[in-house]
Amino acid sequence: MATSAPPEVDGIFHYESVNQVPVEIQKYWHQRHMIYSKYDEGIWMTDDAWFGITPEPVANMIATHVAEGAPKEKTMIIDAFAGAGGNAIAFALSGRWERVFAIEKDPKVLKCAKHNADVYGLANKIWWIQGDCFDVIKKRFSAMGKSAVIFASPPWGGPGYTSDVVFNLSTMQPYSLEAIYTPFAKVTKDIILYLPRTSDLNQLAKYAPEDRKLEVTHYCLKGASKALCVYLGDFKFNS
Repeated sequence: MATSAPPEVDGIFHYESVNQVPVEIQKYWHQRHMIYSKYDEGIWMTDDAWFGITPEPVANMIATHVAEGAPKEKTMIIDAFAGAGGNAIAFALSGRWERVFAIEKDPKVLKCAKHNADVYGLANKIWWIQGDCFDVIKKRFSAMGKSAVIFASPPWGGPGYTSDVVFNLSTMQPYSLEAIYTPFAKVTKDIILYLPRTSDLNQLAKYAPEDRKLEVTHYCLKGASKALCVYLGDFKFNS
């Protein structure tokens, strides 16, 4: 089982009091128990990872929806931008998938994710891969598309996205909507994108299947939308 003490590695922390926390992430730290219900059991984070983590109630709801809506023949899910592990942990806890793969480029963030999964008792339930998700998916999963679903929670370009009335997905940094969708769709058409709540729905509409509406779900905390998921491919939900 994981311990609370972070490793002797620069950049990995378990903050226990607000005076340890950099000012720019204090608002996230104050929400730490919503982000990770087991935070006090020894969750590790890098400072940058706080900006990209999906709050646990949202991650669990997404995992439930993905499990219910994905085609039954899909047996594996790939978390393309795993970060500190929040979504991958939720997917593993759902029990829906034979295999959960999680890809993270930053080795320190990946170290946090592996440890955090251990905190949740999932040390052997998630396959972790360090690398660029576009390279990894192309090289390792191209032949597995019939069994795979891809979940992508890409960087949104920093907290500045909150000031946009309508978020332009074509200029999202460092990866635009097209730059994410096109390579992933070569592997599987069943893709979930986790995007800012103000994302331009007109830009998403062109990815809708023929003769079907695009499935878009907003996920809320305390009555306010935190983000949305776009379900592309053959996801089917009870209306």
